[in-house]
Amino acid sequence: MSSRDTEFDRQLENLLRKGYPKLARISQKQFIRKIEPLRKGFGKLAVAGDRTKRGRIPFVIVVKSDLVSPESAMPLVEVKGNAGSVNMHPVEASSFKTIPDVDIPSGTVYLLLDVDTGKKTLNLTPARALKTILRQKRSPLIIDEGVALAIQFPEVLHDKKSFNCYSIPGSRRDDQRVPAMWISCGKPRLGWCGDNNPHTWLCSASCGGRAGV
Repeated sequence: MSSRDTEFDRQLENLLRKGYPKLARISQKQFIRKIEPLRKGFGKLAVAGDRTKRGRIPFVIVVKSDLVSPESAMPLVEVKGNAGSVNMHPVEASSFKTIPDVDIPSGTVYLLLDVDTGKKTLNLTPARALKTILRQKRSPLIIDEGVALAIQFPEVLHDKKSFNCYSIPGSRRDDQRVPAMWISCGKPRLGWCGDNNPHTWLCSASCGGRAGV
């Protein structure tokens, strides 16, 4: 078995252990049948080799909010014994929509490929970072992907040597709010920041591609 298959199995088992089938209101067997075909997506993997590079993650299994909402998933993100939550007051996660520059695979699950939490965009406004991401022919993450990343790799929120907390510029409203994932009062939080506000601790996450079933 390749290291990619081993990691795929780990992520699938993690979703099962966290109760994703129950949240999706389907059986465990039905959930596994949805996920298993994604192994074919490895053919589009943009990262050379199987090992995670510093600050980069080869792939993440994404379960769309159509199946499991961010409000249901965030309490399953755990950092140092503290569970996450959605706090986007006065708006809700469902009010953010995918921007036209982002093409999401059909179906309810897919692979996010070559994920970068964006250290090179540190202290850049999300608006500027988005331009940089698109110029590099990469794609900004959306809310479903930002949650999926934290579910599978919660260390991205506290391992400052290799990763960082991140904005999610692929999801927007008709205002200046940009979703973001960070540690607030010791707990993982899905919240929002302004698109023209730079942060010394917040970058903008992107991916090299996506692969559906």
